[in-house]
Amino acid sequence: MFSRQDLVRLIIPLVIEQTLTVLIGMADTVMVSSVSESAVSAISLVDSINILLIQLFSAMATGGAVVAAQYLGRRESHNACKAAKQLMYVSLFIALGISAIGIALCEPILRLCFGGLSDATMSYCKTYFYLSCLSYPALALYNGGAALLRAMGNSKASMYTSLLMNLTNIVGNALFIYGMHIEVMGAGIATLISRFLGAAIMVRMMLNRYAPIHIERALNPEMDFPMIKRIFRQGIPNGIENSIFQVGKLMVAGMVAMFSETIIAANAVSDKIATFTNLPGIAINLAMVAVVGQCIGAGDKEQAKYYTKLLVGLTWVLMILSNTFLYFMGGTLCTLFNLSPEGIEASVKVLRLFAIMGALFWTLSFSLPSSLRAAGDSRFTMIVSVSVMWTVRIGFSYLFVYWFHMGLMGIWLAMCLDWVFRAAIFVWRYLSGKWLNQRVI
Repeated sequence: MFSRQDLVRLIIPLVIEQTLTVLIGMADTVMVSSVSESAVSAISLVDSINILLIQLFSAMATGGAVVAAQYLGRRESHNACKAAKQLMYVSLFIALGISAIGIALCEPILRLCFGGLSDATMSYCKTYFYLSCLSYPALALYNGGAALLRAMGNSKASMYTSLLMNLTNIVGNALFIYGMHIEVMGAGIATLISRFLGAAIMVRMMLNRYAPIHIERALNPEMDFPMIKRIFRQGIPNGIENSIFQVGKLMVAGMVAMFSETIIAANAVSDKIATFTNLPGIAINLAMVAVVGQCIGAGDKEQAKYYTKLLVGLTWVLMILSNTFLYFMGGTLCTLFNLSPEGIEASVKVLRLFAIMGALFWTLSFSLPSSLRAAGDSRFTMIVSVSVMWTVRIGFSYLFVYWFHMGLMGIWLAMCLDWVFRAAIFVWRYLSGKWLNQRVI
């Protein structure tokens, strides 16, 4: 169903998009680091909440994209368009509700998550969180539109949109942080503007009636509850998985918040750098939704298995290469973020652990379940991910930090053990063949 050229046209723009996003995100952190370590820490901590909600929006987008991709594989474009419209409206309504709650309960939420912070860091957190909440509706529309574009194989459009958003963000940071000297508020305003720009572009693209997936009569919601149920059947398990996964990470972030400002900043920088090495895998995971989803929609299970093995194998090779680079160059990258010598030392240690374990286990832990979700096996992946997160990652984090006093290294080691357990279970599920027997449409 997909030639080599089709896969290249789908995957390469996704790799470029993800790379540009992280590179500009790293530049964003470098620019904020010129303010203070408290500013870096505040944005890092608030972003742990933002990522929780971004994952929720992405999960809904993935659920809608799986449904739309399977309809495309079945050559039912009209149903794919219905799924797209329901996805965009449902995502927007959910985001508006979350945004209202975040604005109304800003300080209680931050106190609950990060109560032990200094006054300076908490003040920065509140400013950045308010502005982040305002951007959630735009972010939901952008994620929904981007997922639908990928489902129809048009990853180039989402790449260009992401590039424009990120350039807007970095130019805004330069203007507000360096030019107007409004520090963390400036970073938040730049992010807000870039997300609304991305949402506007995505909505405009989804109104193109000549695209395989598009939205008709956009101002009339025409709520189709059976279609919404299909989207929720995929999106809710993904959302629960990603949200609870991020709640667990928030609990871990609460442990990190008890460390010194230097170690908090080192953790934030390490996370930024580590994300860079995962880019090939993240990009190919997004491509799997379209590829495997369309194969399953067409009723061709053998091609679904073939493309799963092909894309997982490609991801594994690329992850080995990127983590080898990280192992030897992590220390050099850390020096770009104005960390103290103590912060650089802590960051290098955890990044080398990450590089070794990432090369071995990340692909089976995250890429293989992406194929299972595209086939409709999202409930199983949710149960596994949530269970392992809470028993292994959180459990061992508390054990390593409070019992063995391993500090930041203990938290990262627990994360790597999480990957090992997830990988073993997902390999078993794939080999069993049960993931191919799920019904989505």
